[in-house]
Amino acid sequence: MPIFDFNLTPHLKLRDGIHGAFHHSDDLTFGHITLEKGAVLPEHHHIHEQWTHVLEGQLQFSLLGETVILTAGMTAHIPSDVPHGAIALTECKVIDCFRPVREDFKTLDPWN
Repeated sequence: MPIFDFNLTPHLKLRDGIHGAFHHSDDLTFGHITLEKGAVLPEHHHIHEQWTHVLEGQLQFSLLGETVILTAGMTAHIPSDVPHGAIALTECKVIDCFRPVREDFKTLDPWN
């Protein structure tokens, strides 16, 4: 039975102020991500379908021309190639799931 302990998984640096721990299956990438207060994820898009679920904090999230504040328990679904971005209004902990696998995440540099 595949069990993963994200408490023991080293974090990788996505960009300044954003880091996370990731595991990959044949079909998707699953990650626990921390966004430090004030971290900015500029608007971007990718081929991956993405689900972002907020565990803690307040995340200003932009998608399809709308901006909302996501808080604990809220989830955003980002279809493939749709521009989106975010700003961490507080420190945030989120779960991100990507399909297909984020091959580019497999070569990220270690965080700290």
